[in-house]
Amino acid sequence: MFRKSDLWKNRHLYLMILPAALVIFCFSYLPMPGSIIAFKDYNFSDGIWRSPWVGFDNFKFYFTSGYLWRTTKNTICINLLYIFFGTISAVTFAIMLNEVRNKFARKLYQNIMFLPYFLSMVVVAQFVELLFSDRFGLINNILSRLGFNPVDWYISPQYWRQIIAGTTIWKSVGYTVIIYLAAITSIDNELFEASALDGAKRWQEIYYIMIPMLVPTIVTLVLLEIGTIFFGNFQLIYAIVKNSHGALYETIDVIDTYVFRALRDNVNFSASSAAGLYQSVMGFIVVCGSNFLVKLYNKDYALF
Repeated sequence: MFRKSDLWKNRHLYLMILPAALVIFCFSYLPMPGSIIAFKDYNFSDGIWRSPWVGFDNFKFYFTSGYLWRTTKNTICINLLYIFFGTISAVTFAIMLNEVRNKFARKLYQNIMFLPYFLSMVVVAQFVELLFSDRFGLINNILSRLGFNPVDWYISPQYWRQIIAGTTIWKSVGYTVIIYLAAITSIDNELFEASALDGAKRWQEIYYIMIPMLVPTIVTLVLLEIGTIFFGNFQLIYAIVKNSHGALYETIDVIDTYVFRALRDNVNFSASSAAGLYQSVMGFIVVCGSNFLVKLYNKDYALF
């Protein structure tokens, strides 16, 4: 139960989170009443509240336009690839870094992995283009030297879900590794000392002690990532596709890019708001469902 004495006792902690709380309130909660646009035929002259009410017509347009299945499938597939392989990569690299005994080398490797996190998506998209360019790309040069035929990547949509997911993992894995490293360092050393006395090898300590102790952190981070499973990496996808690679839309057209096109090409605020509201509601349902399943397994691992 919350008490005023707790507020005063922990005032420094509350002051520390105040800026972040204000940002979340201003950009996440304050605009929520604007979701009513999804149920109206919005126009600038009448404004949000006086625009004509059309009920679920905007949702019907999105659901029957043929984009619903494609954008939802692409968004979920890309995010599932990212969550699954990103989690495995982050846990693996965290364990590998923890096994590096030289402090300088560990810091060096960690900084190298963390560096892509600070790069702009535009810069990352340029790296992707340098890798997969049809004529001068590094990947095609390697394939040619190995005796394989070059691939026309930008007219081959079947590869791009994996490319987008892999690029996102490369960019963000360094940040996630830090979290797992912090979790590893919090494990009681007495557990490892006791296992060493029992004759356990290092790989056995990792498998039977370290990984099980990381499970709560893994579950928490996966649940947080599942919360954005209906949100695509718009910045990266748009920076790669722009307007010149429409052939790739088959596999990387996500809900976010559909919303952007509805605003840019048709100036249709109502249809884009309907798609955005569908995106948020489905994300909410998935988070609650995932948290419920985790509670059935172990209620201590659940977020709420």
